Amino acid sequence: MDSTIDKLVVQKNFKYLMYAFIGIGIISLAAGFMLDPDRAWANYLLNNYYFVSLAIGAAFFGAIQYISQSGWSAAFKRIPEAMASYIPVAGVLFLILYFGMHTLFQWSRDGITATDSLLAHKAVYLNIPFFFLRLVLFFGLWIVMIRLLRKISLKEDAEGGMTFFYKSEKYSKILIFIIAVSFTLFAIDMIMSLEPDWFSAIFAAKSFIAAFLHASTVIALIAIILYRLGYFPMLNNSHLHDFSRYIFMLSLVWGYFNFVEFMLIWYGNIPAETVFFVKRSGGAFGALFFVNIALNWLIPFLFLMPRMTSRSKVFLLPVIVLMMIGQYTELYYYIWPAVVHGAKFGILEIGTYLGFLGLFALVVTNTLSKASLVPRNHPYLEESIYHQF
Repeated sequence: MDSTIDKLVVQKNFKYLMYAFIGIGIISLAAGFMLDPDRAWANYLLNNYYFVSLAIGAAFFGAIQYISQSGWSAAFKRIPEAMASYIPVAGVLFLILYFGMHTLFQWSRDGITATDSLLAHKAVYLNIPFFFLRLVLFFGLWIVMIRLLRKISLKEDAEGGMTFFYKSEKYSKILIFIIAVSFTLFAIDMIMSLEPDWFSAIFAAKSFIAAFLHASTVIALIAIILYRLGYFPMLNNSHLHDFSRYIFMLSLVWGYFNFVEFMLIWYGNIPAETVFFVKRSGGAFGALFFVNIALNWLIPFLFLMPRMTSRSKVFLLPVIVLMMIGQYTELYYYIWPAVVHGAKFGILEIGTYLGFLGLFALVVTNTLSKASLVPRNHPYLEESIYHQF
């Protein structure tokens, strides 16, 4: 990537590396489907969900900036826009889940409702046609809204004025409502329904917060990387402090929801609820319970609370990387006991993650390269550039 301020130029070597990652992912999954299909489908679902949650969380982050009329973040709005552009690609990849439904989702298996009265009761909602109808509806709404907001953003860049800013604010209000409802249902479909006999009233909200939290960390990561490559020369300690405040605040909310879910289930001691934690109470899964808390709550709490460390790239970068790992371990903790029934991690997991990472990075950098990195006519751009406190 060349050192230019106005527009991102993606070097061929970077593209080749991402293509190599994608190739590794394809080979890993192909080998996995031949040798261990359950594990391969679990990897496919985890990484699909991982990266679409980043895209949805980024879209929500960008919408919040408009609704709150935030000035500090105006210069960096292209990053959440670019991350959200991955959603159409993810939509296609999620349709491929059709071929792994019986492996991943026990409620989709033939004859299951005849032996499970609870699943028979839920069959009106948990059935394959309605599952994919919801999937198409969710992705259709997300794609329409993010493309509409992107179009308005580019028009604002070309023509200026407050008209397009107010339009972005109006449609952002619609978007956050759509995401709040649809992504919580999406999380229930993709993750919670892996164990359809399990109940948790907090799971959907917890998944929504996790998407917002981890998207905020990746937005900050991309901003720092681009700064080090010569872009975003205005990025200063005050901007880093605001990025850190988002991560710190959302990690607290994430920790709160996780604590409340566990405490209520433990206190209620209802078998249909406790079965989730009982299945994950021993061995590697028991350790992962505490690893998730450490990565997604304790580390950001300790390192991003002090003003000095929250304004430092030296401290912020490792925290972001650890939280990206935390997002992976959290999804692993949900999916593997339900699908693989054992803690397995190796070349298949690493290769699949690299494949999806390469695809996500290519989509994001391609979108970033299509417009000015700094939105020239944003009404709060000057406030963002000279942001200091």
